Amino acid sequence: MEIKKDILWRVYLCFIIIALICAFIIGKAFYIQQVQGAYWHNISDSMHTRVEEVDAERGTIYSEDGQMLSTSIPQFDIYIDFKADGLIENNGKLFKDNVDSLSICLADLFKDKSANEYKSLLNKGFKSKQRYFSLKKKVSFDEYQQLKQFPLVRLGKNNSGFIADVQNIRLNPYQLLAFRTIGLERENAQKVGLEQTYDTLLKGTTGKRLVRYISGGVAVPVNEDYDIEPKNGKDIITTLDSRIQEITENALMKMMLQNEAAHGCAIVMEVKTGKIKAIANLGRQKDGSYWEDFNYAMTPTEPGSTFKLATLISLLEDKKVTLNSNVNLEGGVWQINGRTVYDSEKHSEEESNTNVKRAFELSSNVGMAKLAYAGYAAGPSQFVNDLKALHLDSVTGIDLYGERPPFIDHPGSKYWSATTLPWMAFGYNVLVTPLHTCMLYNAVANNGIMVKPYLLDEVMQEGNVIKQKQPTVLEKICDSITLKQIKECLVGVCTDKGATAFKLFKDNPYAVAGKTGTALVADGKRGYGAGIYQSSFVGYFPADDPQYTVAVVIVNKPHATVFYGASVAGPVFKEIADRLVTLKAPLPDSLQYSAVKSKDSGYYSYAGFQSDLRSVLSTIHIAYTDSSKTAVAKIYKQQDEPVLASLAVNNRSMPSLNGLGLKDALFLCENAGLVVKVNGAGKVINQSITEGSPITKGQLVKLELN
Repeated sequence: MEIKKDILWRVYLCFIIIALICAFIIGKAFYIQQVQGAYWHNISDSMHTRVEEVDAERGTIYSEDGQMLSTSIPQFDIYIDFKADGLIENNGKLFKDNVDSLSICLADLFKDKSANEYKSLLNKGFKSKQRYFSLKKKVSFDEYQQLKQFPLVRLGKNNSGFIADVQNIRLNPYQLLAFRTIGLERENAQKVGLEQTYDTLLKGTTGKRLVRYISGGVAVPVNEDYDIEPKNGKDIITTLDSRIQEITENALMKMMLQNEAAHGCAIVMEVKTGKIKAIANLGRQKDGSYWEDFNYAMTPTEPGSTFKLATLISLLEDKKVTLNSNVNLEGGVWQINGRTVYDSEKHSEEESNTNVKRAFELSSNVGMAKLAYAGYAAGPSQFVNDLKALHLDSVTGIDLYGERPPFIDHPGSKYWSATTLPWMAFGYNVLVTPLHTCMLYNAVANNGIMVKPYLLDEVMQEGNVIKQKQPTVLEKICDSITLKQIKECLVGVCTDKGATAFKLFKDNPYAVAGKTGTALVADGKRGYGAGIYQSSFVGYFPADDPQYTVAVVIVNKPHATVFYGASVAGPVFKEIADRLVTLKAPLPDSLQYSAVKSKDSGYYSYAGFQSDLRSVLSTIHIAYTDSSKTAVAKIYKQQDEPVLASLAVNNRSMPSLNGLGLKDALFLCENAGLVVKVNGAGKVINQSITEGSPITKGQLVKLELN
């Protein structure tokens, strides 16, 4: 019994000793990890050095008018080395003398913590003696400049221990404006737009530096003698004009909201050069808003009636018809090889018997299908080759990644059928991008010379131009006789009574040439049965001296009430054209300022307070029709008579300021909470926010006076 007790006593003693040893080991491990962890991390990390790459500052993308479209801005992560010489001398006297005032300054600057909280944070870092204590991340350049003047910090890195880790972030100052075209430089993600196309120019050359890794895996520069400075990226100047882009974006946005459209695009091309002055792409988001989510301008679709221009060029160039050749529109319904071609409207017997020019102006599917079938049924390859000669079978070659190739069918392919040719004549069974269509119409405006669209204008390095891009001429699309006839038809669409765009441009003060288009488009598995229409208008202006070609393509919601090209895309084109004519090519004084009662006088429009307008009209004894019921009114010409009408004004959408004097314009803008910037004197001829666009308090609007 005694032996058993003796053995048990020894076992218990061993167990207690082992338990104490284990407890000691666990305690020591906890102490090392939790209490001395930072110290040992510093010791370990300080023994690791390596050479790492330093990114160059990325170049800036500018508009042609000098606005920054995409730029890199510095952002700072602020750390403190609490083992800096100045902080450990005299038992930390320098830190203790400045911590109170520094905490107050930090609280006033960042406004995320109180002064006491910042003091507590700084004291904690000081006690820990960390070499890379994180104080604040994502500090802006302006904040950093203020921080450098704070107590302790202004004494320099060695005395204060303050370290700024600089990171460059990419910023698009205008956000929505041409966002998809400009693109975005994203870390660990594919770039898009110009950021992707010209990445090699923008990114520059990386540098190198020798660093030591300390606690938290943070790299600290060791010796600047080993550094190889990065070479900053080059700046690029685009052909985009920020004012034209804003006009285009706002005009498109207004119609998209009004018609609840699915997506759309608008392109403005400079006629003589092919420069893209604006390119807007808007897609409807789940919450009903719109964003530049995809480059619809470079996505092929069945173009519809705007393609009839290519058909007409082919027929005229091959001498198959003249503009006076007869064509019977069959009342708007024509049977061909078991299928039926329909016009958007039926025609009387008298209207049906017409000529080629009128069939084009009426946008008759039957007329163009009959003409193409009669001319090319025996040899459809000739028609296809004509389309290829217009570069409709290949990409435009614009300097922007992501352009998808078009589709032009040809005889002998598995898709070719007995009805392919007549359907191609009015824009079906073919796929082309809105940019293709714009390039074709631009060639007509440019006296038959087709030029390649482009976006890069200049490359700059340190303020000096090192490369300037020149327009690329492709070829002449037709002879002078055909060109003259084509121009006549495009002008007729906008001026001849009954033509598809006649009402849109009736009494227009400048000549427009263009073509409407309405196409039923397929929607995935639902096909053409979804009732989705694509509305288009493509044209150029002024028709007698073309400066710009504009293409507008909008895909409407299913079963939209309004879907014709002249009603949806046409108004967008007209608003862009009206603004650009005013902005770039001011109307003659007689059209801007006179209100002469004459059949020969042009369009005029003035606005102001109702009482002021009535007083002026009464004083100069001009008879007018008064239908105004609001405090602000406008006067314009209607059937050769002045009419005074109401001008709707509210604080949620941008009013029309065109024609207003500065006093009245300022009253309306400031009453709506807008911040106004004025250029010039006289009356308003241009406003940076388009009429009807949503506005918010504090938003900037720029007014240009004549």
